[in-house]
Amino acid sequence: MTHRIAAVAAALTLALGADGFAQTSRWEIDPAHSNASFTVRHMMVSNVRGEFTKLAGGVDVVGDDPTTAKVVVTIDAASINTREPKRDAHLRSADFFDADRFPTITFTSKKIERAGEGRLKLVGHLTMHGVTKEVTLDIEELTPEVKDPGGNLRVGAHATTRINRKDFGLLWNRILASGGVLVGDEVAITIDVELVKKA
Repeated sequence: MTHRIAAVAAALTLALGADGFAQTSRWEIDPAHSNASFTVRHMMVSNVRGEFTKLAGGVDVVGDDPTTAKVVVTIDAASINTREPKRDAHLRSADFFDADRFPTITFTSKKIERAGEGRLKLVGHLTMHGVTKEVTLDIEELTPEVKDPGGNLRVGAHATTRINRKDFGLLWNRILASGGVLVGDEVAITIDVELVKKA
């Protein structure tokens, strides 16, 4: 019994720190191993996929409880890449992201809740094209901590959401002769991040 009490006390000391308060740890996005991608309907017949290649930010979490996480992510709007230079230039223009006027897309968390075994719901404010709206991301995977060859602790997360681009003032479109539209309104977003724990 004494050994069990000692083990519990040791675990609490590690989690809370010497002062008895839960310690806040900082995890920063590794941009080389993280990705923010999207899918949107094209001409009502196919899906076009793209990504933003430059993102930064991090997570502050108290102890080991993911529901305490505070998340801030910044994306470079001009880093959009759909593997078609002319289309990318159009997306950067005033017709869409207007990257010269609105160079960054940001997400700031508001709350995070458990949503079943291994799942979380992350609610926050997404600011894009000068418009801020509340969105909910479904986190479907949060990996255990692993130590990389350099001795750094890393975790990974996979999150998805859907937005209507018109809600953010991305209104450009063309009517097709068939009666449809060139670009769909709904955008599916997928975010894969790898986080590195800071000392």
